[in-house]
Amino acid sequence: MDLADVLEPLQRPLFTLLGTPVSWTEVLGFGSGALCVWLVARQHIANWPIGIANNALFILLFTQAGLYADAALQVVFITLAAYGWWTWAHGGGPGSDALPVRRTTRAEWTWLLAAGVVGTLGFTLLLDHVTDSTVPFWDALTTALSLMATYGQCRKRLESWWLWIAADVVYVPLYAYKELYLTALLYAGFLALCVNGLRSWSREQMAAQAPRPMEATAA
Repeated sequence: MDLADVLEPLQRPLFTLLGTPVSWTEVLGFGSGALCVWLVARQHIANWPIGIANNALFILLFTQAGLYADAALQVVFITLAAYGWWTWAHGGGPGSDALPVRRTTRAEWTWLLAAGVVGTLGFTLLLDHVTDSTVPFWDALTTALSLMATYGQCRKRLESWWLWIAADVVYVPLYAYKELYLTALLYAGFLALCVNGLRSWSREQMAAQAPRPMEATAA
């Protein structure tokens, strides 16, 4: 039995949505993806292993749909997830294992935006010339935004939620266009979860900056 035989049951239609078959892969990707984002918003470290499982499912799904940059992106996500998993567990610095929520620095923004522009242009050219992608620019743009957001998530940068929100705004119509309706619905749910995550992390970051009672008294 080869890999194709093992994966074949995941590719079978489970039900039909808007006239389009929905596979087990898409359903499992829906569930694991929603759970992952919910856990990120709550800063629960279990989001990383669940996210890795979600990435593996989306590699299969996106390859079938011809979204090659998004499929390749999942491999990068798995690598970043391993880094994020370690960072969340050990990145708090001396005397603390917990990684606090912080704002993205000006230097980080500079190289992130530069990398995003270069990555979008590079991926667009690659997809346009090497693959049969029908949406090279939009596939490349979401890839670049997602990588930028994932870096911020690994480092618990507050603005990573804004990058995820920007990516999701593009992902929803993109997946609907590719007739991945359940995945489009999932990313609409991601958008709502990202807004909630932004609020949650903002509250924690503001609480961390607020002076403690003894400090306020001393001032």
